[in-house]
Amino acid sequence: MAFNGTWKVDRSENYEKFMEAMGVNIMKRKLGAHDNLKLTIQQDGNKFTVKEASNFRTIEIVFTLGENFDYSLADGTELSGSWNLEGNKLVAAFTRKDNGKVLKAYREIVGDELVQTYMYEGVESKRFFKR
Repeated sequence: MAFNGTWKVDRSENYEKFMEAMGVNIMKRKLGAHDNLKLTIQQDGNKFTVKEASNFRTIEIVFTLGENFDYSLADGTELSGSWNLEGNKLVAAFTRKDNGKVLKAYREIVGDELVQTYMYEGVESKRFFKR
């Protein structure tokens, strides 16, 4: 599948504003803007293994399309939700455990980039990754 591979963040749009909307404090926002995030994605049918490596943590997430799982953001925010495949785009909806608000995320290949879009409380952010 096109998502397979190792992707390193190249640039971000509106990421600090997104983190602010999520309630991330200013120090963590400044650090998060320069996290050097690297994603390693491996798909096997409907099962995905995603390794997230940054300046702050390295974790491995294993999920199956359409099945709920729990996930913790780098700032400690706890979420529950699922990823689904819609056409060539991975689409997720995660509900925050602390306030019940929904974080939406999308991953798609555009040209030679992996574009990850986040939407929360009317704020949209994009992160662009290159292999």
